[in-house]
Amino acid sequence: MDFYKYHGTGNDFILIDNRDGRAMLSEENIAMLCHRRFGIGADGLIFLGLSDKFDFDMRYFNADGKEGTMCGNGGRCIVAFAQRLGLISGKCTFNSIDGVHQASISKEEKNTVYVSLQMQDVQNHQLIDGNIFMETGSPHYVIFSENVSQMDVFRKGKELRFDKKFSPDGTNVNFVEIRDDGIFVRTFERGVEDETLSCGTGVTASALAYAIEKGIEKANIGIKTPGGKLNVKFEKNGDSFENIWLEGPAQMVFSGKT
Repeated sequence: MDFYKYHGTGNDFILIDNRDGRAMLSEENIAMLCHRRFGIGADGLIFLGLSDKFDFDMRYFNADGKEGTMCGNGGRCIVAFAQRLGLISGKCTFNSIDGVHQASISKEEKNTVYVSLQMQDVQNHQLIDGNIFMETGSPHYVIFSENVSQMDVFRKGKELRFDKKFSPDGTNVNFVEIRDDGIFVRTFERGVEDETLSCGTGVTASALAYAIEKGIEKANIGIKTPGGKLNVKFEKNGDSFENIWLEGPAQMVFSGKT
């Protein structure tokens, strides 16, 4: 089976062209391929499949082998992958677990493609213990704090990820520091059960939470993560957010057979 390894600001994925439907992997198979000692190593695995109505279909699995909810950086990577396969040219529409997404490619530099991915509208949010919880394709709990770069994100994130307030499926946890040039975000991801270098749905939730905190109606917010820089654009309409775009690089690292 051919595979391609991509990353979006350090959030890395195994991508497989499964338009022929021949790749039948069990939960154990996927977990092994994502294992960083015994497999290829990745935060998740993504199948690109056929779609009757759109350019392609995206199916995402977490590093634990279980099918996941929407992955923003994975969505950007699969757009770059589709371009490499010759399925699209500059723009596309694809289907994922949370619905239909549009995307566009602004430029290419060697193995790096700059992708803008439209996220689903966010209709509401909750305050839980004074922090913001919302769904951006995946559930995210956003905590504003200082000195996030020095924080023990693994320990604090793991404690909250399984908190009964987020039962039965738990949540992803984002720790956000407000800086002069935007925000800095670190994320503990469920399914990976560890901190990842970047999380697309997480930085989206963090940018929207920042807008709620600051009373921002429309913006293009710069976000720094341990793996690199992203941007989130949006428009706020009452309590809802619309026209949300996640923008940043997606890079092919290597390809191979397994």
